[in-house]
Amino acid sequence: MKSQSLVAAALAVLPRALAITPELMLSANRYSDAQPNPSGDFALFTVSNYSFETKERAAWWNKLDLKTGKISQWYDGSDISEVAFVGPKDTSIIYINGTNAEGDGGISLYSADANNLKGAKLIASLPAPYSGLKAVQTKSGDVHFLVYTQAYPNGTAYNENLAETPASTARLYDSIYVRHWDTWLTPQKNAVFGGVLKSSHGSYTLSGPLTNYVTGICNVTCAESPYDQSDQSDYDISPDGSGVIFLTKDTGLPLANYTADVIYYVPFDGTAKDAVPIQARGSTKYPETQGAAVVPRFSPDGKKIAYLQMYGISYESDRSSLYVANVNKKNFNVTRLAGNWDRAPDGLVWSPDSKTVYVAAADLGRERIFPIPLTAGEDYVPKNITNEGVPAGFYALPNGNLLVSDSKIWTSRDIYSVSPQGKVVKTYFQANKVDPGLKGLGPEDVSEFYYSTNTSEIDQQAWIIYPEGFSKDKTYPLAFISHGGPQGAHFNSWSTRWNFKTWADQGYVVIAPNPTASSGWGQNLTDSVQGRWGSYPYWDLVHAWQYVNSTLKYVDTSRGIEAGASFGGYMTNWMQGHEMGRWFKALVTHDGSTSTLNQYASEELWFMNHDFSGPFNETGFLQSSPYWEWNPLLYVNEWATPHFVVHNEKDFRLPVSEGILLFNMLQTKGVPSRLLSFPDENHWVLNQENSLVWHTEIYKWINYYSGISNATSPY
Repeated sequence: MKSQSLVAAALAVLPRALAITPELMLSANRYSDAQPNPSGDFALFTVSNYSFETKERAAWWNKLDLKTGKISQWYDGSDISEVAFVGPKDTSIIYINGTNAEGDGGISLYSADANNLKGAKLIASLPAPYSGLKAVQTKSGDVHFLVYTQAYPNGTAYNENLAETPASTARLYDSIYVRHWDTWLTPQKNAVFGGVLKSSHGSYTLSGPLTNYVTGICNVTCAESPYDQSDQSDYDISPDGSGVIFLTKDTGLPLANYTADVIYYVPFDGTAKDAVPIQARGSTKYPETQGAAVVPRFSPDGKKIAYLQMYGISYESDRSSLYVANVNKKNFNVTRLAGNWDRAPDGLVWSPDSKTVYVAAADLGRERIFPIPLTAGEDYVPKNITNEGVPAGFYALPNGNLLVSDSKIWTSRDIYSVSPQGKVVKTYFQANKVDPGLKGLGPEDVSEFYYSTNTSEIDQQAWIIYPEGFSKDKTYPLAFISHGGPQGAHFNSWSTRWNFKTWADQGYVVIAPNPTASSGWGQNLTDSVQGRWGSYPYWDLVHAWQYVNSTLKYVDTSRGIEAGASFGGYMTNWMQGHEMGRWFKALVTHDGSTSTLNQYASEELWFMNHDFSGPFNETGFLQSSPYWEWNPLLYVNEWATPHFVVHNEKDFRLPVSEGILLFNMLQTKGVPSRLLSFPDENHWVLNQENSLVWHTEIYKWINYYSGISNATSPY
């Protein structure tokens, strides 16, 4: 069955859209979310793009008039990196310039009126690469602000440009978690710094040194905020400027083994020594809540703190709930709202009256926004006020509406306002109706279906993405794409890495299933993958393929290809050794796991400890162990389908040796195969030139084996 909101004309001859090539997609404008000013009169957002002809990037700021809908260029360039609305007027701003006059790797702070940037005044030059600006005006007219950067263990800000270069490049470690994502960890850790800007002659002067609120909180490990690869979403400043909150990994636990976070409150005029934990393990009336936390936020009236936290202490994809604490360091009195709701919110914003918290949560292949009143009990079931898309950001406007910036499979950015009741008040911007490279894309390019499977009581969902000029009376090869995670989902969102419409416009019908492990259909479906990597998800994908084969007559499964990244890459490798692997003409693995016995070469040990039902040790070599049972190499003798392998050198989550191992085994077996590796990319391919090569080589491979191209070779 199909979603009613997407079904219109789905199987009729679709209006002809401009086929989107990798070049068009990668060079198209990329947009930030739209950040409104305090009065809700206008919003600012950034735009950037890349030219394959000139090999240059362009960036600028746009201003959106929220009354008329008019969009104009606000600033041409990228040196204004961040803007905070703060000051005596609703148009007053402080912004960060990503460089300073000294050219020492630091930044500059400026004050200005958003309607008169030419009158900007330099406030201060800071000798470190601070970012993450948050600022409020106090009763005195002064401004209290927060930024973050790395700090030495003694608490002073670290600047790589000014640091002494050691004679040796040696790294020495005495505990695990030596690197993460794409970076080897160093003694320098992120820290939140606060500063005071004194009001002076229509501008400000920096008063005294910045205060480090984080460094020095130590136990088994030392505090870091924002945590590692995170950003300013990990901290906040109270509306009156009197208090600061920040989250860090629980310093009482080893970093590699646990996901637990602690949120601290500290007076703005205090230091790290004055930081008090709000919800330390066992300190609230919810001892079962011990996991990762996100987005701590002060309420507009300054009386409450809202945050989201998972339950499990070592599970990165557990269900999360909304919690609200009092701003009272003697008794934070944490309360859980809608605790029995079977969704996992991951973003929030307060209503202007401080009576409601809006949360974003994965829901049925979308990320929807739900209001939760402070009066909500444990059994309260929130109702969504947005439907399609995945928000990049959303803000509460003074009139009570939300300003939402989201993306969808057919558009890289939509900006609109929605009422608390869920009515779209005004649509301001739709990239697919403005950008030449996206012109013609629309919801008619996308549909969905639900299929039954033998692993769950509920039906499971899959997306369909149609190629240019689709007709139900024709047939198109299948492009079957498996998602990563495994906990995660194929969402109705735009991507520059796995852009479904770009794949479809090669001439395929794309099928993107959401099997066991997917998020947004209840925690049971997400959790059921534990200890079953090669079981439940595999059989779900088998059933999805069988549904397509028996039901969608316009899909030619005999010429199909399959591709997946991360866990999707693992699943591709698993398919290669099983019957399903023979159902495809070609396979593509991007940064996937080849041997599950190698899982401890990763950095986040909590991940495999959970997903493989325990730590890896001598029992991992027993046939009853998930580490052994779900190893693709057990079925290497069955490998036969042409296989394209991508693995990048800076991927520390799944080391490059996994891709080399896969390629070596394919070559040894005589299976047609090719290896693509980027020395400067991590788990993702982000550089546009590299991404163009990625798309070009993969499409060359799959188009040859599917018969779409007339090439005489896939090489």
